[in-house]
Amino acid sequence: MSHEKIPDDLFETAVEALIYGEATTLRLLLDQHPDLIRARSARPHKAHLLHYIGANGVEDERQVTPPNAVELTQILLDAGAEVDAVAELYGGSTTLGLVATSIHPLKAGLQKELIDILMDYGAEPDLAVAPDYTDGYLINACLANGRGEAAAYLAAKGAEMNLEAAAGVGDLDRVKSYFRPDGGLKESVHAAQRDAGFIWACEYGRVEVVRFLLENGVAPSTEAKGMTALHWAVIGGQTEIISLLLDLKAPLEIKNEYGGTVLGQAIWSAYNDPKPQYLAIIDTLIAAGAIVNPEWEKYLSELKSLPPRK
Repeated sequence: MSHEKIPDDLFETAVEALIYGEATTLRLLLDQHPDLIRARSARPHKAHLLHYIGANGVEDERQVTPPNAVELTQILLDAGAEVDAVAELYGGSTTLGLVATSIHPLKAGLQKELIDILMDYGAEPDLAVAPDYTDGYLINACLANGRGEAAAYLAAKGAEMNLEAAAGVGDLDRVKSYFRPDGGLKESVHAAQRDAGFIWACEYGRVEVVRFLLENGVAPSTEAKGMTALHWAVIGGQTEIISLLLDLKAPLEIKNEYGGTVLGQAIWSAYNDPKPQYLAIIDTLIAAGAIVNPEWEKYLSELKSLPPRK
């Protein structure tokens, strides 16, 4: 069987129709050029059209989730798109991996619907990310990219988990299964998994998991992924966990991989990822003895003068 050679400009036209939500144009192009569904971008990432649904890792201006993204995904899949095809993005990712770790489908309110349709068409979570990226675990990749809600959703849909993933999504029973009755880790599990799970539990507010791990040998000063557990709790805006760690004398002045203390992180987060609880968190850290660098005073004054965030 002969196949049409798809010109690069035709592929680019189809991409533009996709990101602008032009469903009629996309259908017409696929009807006229059926091999377009198997074509790849001439760019280094070698993405299929379906990969652009992920709005992740491709050209910056094309990281867009249009309101009808689910309809567009249906069009591509019905036209024969290979649901688990891999693009040269992040070491090798499928569309499911891109969707689940991207901010754009989340902001569009379509991340779960896109996960659903991809998995309905057979997308395999175990193939979604490269084996050398988060050890091939999609849930871990979601946690590492700030997509805690997607991680929990994938766990509920049966995606594979290790200890790190189980802790990050708050599956306490699964977490307990990795420990011996004496509180030590089973031989099949590494402490690095436990520590990574602990910091994700701190970031994503998995309070019961945090308590269990603290009761079973994890130090409140634990560092993983470039920051202490307290840094991660601050990033997540987790006031209860912050208070718990402070009660256990978690260190305040250890600097993260970016050179920021916990208070510095809280100030940065208040500006760059505003949450209504950040001012209270800043006050809590200062009351606990966090050192206030003089250059931060103007930022603190400005934050306190802003109207309350909802």
